[in-house]
Amino acid sequence: MKWGVIGTGNMGSVLIDAWLTSGVIEQDDLWIHNRTLSRAFDIADQYPSIHVSTTAEKVVKQSDIIFICVKPLQVIPLLEQIHKYLRPEQCIVSITSPISVEELNNTVPCQTARIIPSITNRALQGATLLTFPEDIQPTMKAYLIQSCKLFSVPVEIDESITRVSSDIVSCGPAFLSYLIQTFIQAANDYAHLDKERGMIFAEQMIVGFGKLIEEGHYSLKSLQEKVTVKGGVTGEGLKVLEKEVGDLFHHIYEATHTKYSHDRKEVEQQVTKS
Repeated sequence: MKWGVIGTGNMGSVLIDAWLTSGVIEQDDLWIHNRTLSRAFDIADQYPSIHVSTTAEKVVKQSDIIFICVKPLQVIPLLEQIHKYLRPEQCIVSITSPISVEELNNTVPCQTARIIPSITNRALQGATLLTFPEDIQPTMKAYLIQSCKLFSVPVEIDESITRVSSDIVSCGPAFLSYLIQTFIQAANDYAHLDKERGMIFAEQMIVGFGKLIEEGHYSLKSLQEKVTVKGGVTGEGLKVLEKEVGDLFHHIYEATHTKYSHDRKEVEQQVTKS
């Protein structure tokens, strides 16, 4: 099949790298477009056999599966723009949470799906969150799931848990990166550990941590228990975490869901007008 990407920003480029690295598709089977064309041509510098299209319509004409990787409030206007070029056998795939698959289905005359990626997919790791409408063709659904298996662990989810699941899978790497950088800064502030060395320590800890989980040596809970020796320093540190973290992550979910609700209202207005 021929694949297309409209929007080659952060996540669009991550997906392109993941697909071409894992062999999901060949370069010659990929058409891409970005509103700022130079960003698309930057990707073509890395992968010279992909096709850069000067318009979104040209991507649609050439592709069987079209990934929409623009900002949430740009999706509906874009779908209206390309509507007349879409064919029933094609599939539009959105990567954004505020637009439901039902809304996608009602906006375009072809098949639809939602696949929410993670930056971890660039390393051919991590989950992708998949949601399908009831009327998607079984062969298309199976093809998308199998394709995702080549660069991720695909997990089919219900619409109702899309935002909170995305907070963990898609936003989670940014949240944890911030916490670890704060961890390193505190080591510098408290004990004058230089940041460069602290970064090395932390990065290698993360790599080893991931391997322990991936290879099944420990679960998150059993790993914590293994490191925590009774009466030791880790236990003292955990007491502080238990006290200080408190409702931190509840507040994070509140913030992301507030933003999600705001985007949902604007999307609903766009859908009503269309």
